[in-house]
Amino acid sequence: MPMPQTSTFAAPTAPAPTTPNPQAGSARIGQSVVITGEITGSEDLTIEGRVDGTVESRQHTVVIGQQAMVKAQVFAKEVVVLGQVVGNITATAKIELRENGTVEGDLASPTVAIAEGATFRGSIDMTRQTSAENAA
Repeated sequence: MPMPQTSTFAAPTAPAPTTPNPQAGSARIGQSVVITGEITGSEDLTIEGRVDGTVESRQHTVVIGQQAMVKAQVFAKEVVVLGQVVGNITATAKIELRENGTVEGDLASPTVAIAEGATFRGSIDMTRQTSAENAA
């Protein structure tokens, strides 16, 4: 007598946290790197070192790593802060301050998430931009 076939289904998992995939066109600034000036790019960026100036990757994700010290204005689609930022952050999609992340500056994004244990000093503007403003 043949055995009945059984199927197993895995429950859907929660989406992974927003972190750039190093294999999918991303750049990384290492812990020992110090940059003064303007950083612009067209790919995801992870900063682990020190940056003084401006960081701009408007269509991509910028991650401020746990050991990073960023004294800059940051412009991106999404920004994830695990380290320290002194300066304003503007994101067209989302800003996340994770546990132990620190921001001293203003945040502007339609979505802002601040985790327990994060430190924030500044103001938040969660006004949604119109498509005409996004095109500018």
